[in-house]
Amino acid sequence: MDVNTSERRALVEAAIAAHPSLPPECVVKEDLLRGGVAFSPAALRLAARAKSKAYFIFSFDLVPLAAMENQEHWSAPEEIWLEGGPWGFRPTIVSVRLNPDSPYCVDVDADNAPVLKLEDEVLAGVRLPPVPEYYTKTLSNGKRVIEIAPTIEWGYLVYLTVFRVCQYFGQQEECQFCDINENYRQQVKAGRPYTGVKSVAEILEAMEIIAATDSASRAYTLTGGSITSQLKGQREAEFYAQYAAAIEARFPGRWIGKIVAQALPKDEARRFKEAGAQIYHPNFEVWDARLFSLICPGKDRYVGRAEWHRRILDAAEIFGPSHVIPNFVGGIEMARPYGFATVDEAIRSTAEGLEFFMSRGVAPRFTTWCPEPLTPLGRANPGGAPLEYHLRLLETWRDTHAKYKLPVPPGYGDPGAGRAVFSVSSFMDVIAQ
Repeated sequence: MDVNTSERRALVEAAIAAHPSLPPECVVKEDLLRGGVAFSPAALRLAARAKSKAYFIFSFDLVPLAAMENQEHWSAPEEIWLEGGPWGFRPTIVSVRLNPDSPYCVDVDADNAPVLKLEDEVLAGVRLPPVPEYYTKTLSNGKRVIEIAPTIEWGYLVYLTVFRVCQYFGQQEECQFCDINENYRQQVKAGRPYTGVKSVAEILEAMEIIAATDSASRAYTLTGGSITSQLKGQREAEFYAQYAAAIEARFPGRWIGKIVAQALPKDEARRFKEAGAQIYHPNFEVWDARLFSLICPGKDRYVGRAEWHRRILDAAEIFGPSHVIPNFVGGIEMARPYGFATVDEAIRSTAEGLEFFMSRGVAPRFTTWCPEPLTPLGRANPGGAPLEYHLRLLETWRDTHAKYKLPVPPGYGDPGAGRAVFSVSSFMDVIAQ
């Protein structure tokens, strides 16, 4: 059920009381991720001097760029760091998902310092991400490093979207929650530099600049849209592996290398390992068989759910179970018109998937669903999934992870409330330190 602004604080306070085993910071973080945040004009002026939102693969906004009357997308920060305030927040890093109508607003206090407000009452202090030196640099072809190799997770992760679109096209193939193709179109229309296919040479030059000027980044992710046929004469494994091989040859051991791609046959997935990637993310998106076929029609038709899962387990033999970390999108289980009607049903289904993988040593992670309006599920579900679902998902993930005594997922930085840097869900925040 959607909750209007005047009821939101009461909802959050009740949720904190009802889930005492979760850090209160995670309750607010999940609520921000599912519903977005607004920025006052004064806060936008401050944010314009911070590290800006790079739109590194998806929009992760609840309104299209064209609907942002204050042009927030040009000056809003990539993330915000919450700390202190009347609730005594520990440091909590949250991905910025813009929503001018959100009851949460980043504003400034009497000292012109940024703060997070909920229904006009201060909730926490806010830190804005500093602009790293490499963001001021350009490549030899004039492109800015932020366009080729932006960083997220407060600088921990270099995000390399080397293919900006996906070859699953149209209603009959695209994942129904995903706006990678629509985001590319709106960014180009808005005039943002947005390279469709980044060359290996561009990536290496950008990484050279980062390596020479930065000490914060610890990992990189190579990703982009699915390749169902060929791209520049290459199949998916060959295309993405070439970037990892080039980075590892030039900068051996400098970063933890991660590749997000489809669940590929064993011999093709092995190419990623041979190229030097340490972690493989063959994302399964949603567990339920019926929902997978409806929400991910292209993946279901080209690969199929059972084969997708078999390939994930095959990859665990190549990389080791702890280094295969498939993502799912937390919340789409409840998306109309296909999803479960109750939180209990949705959690029961997702818990089954977590049991399936974690009992085999594979620990999936999740991204909190942002109902982007340029997607079918976003349009049909502007309020996203209930906060209660997201909090029970955190508890279920945490408890299943502990049940099987699995290691902390590698490539995500430190775990635990007050230390985690992963910004698009709270799964790292809830791992016991």
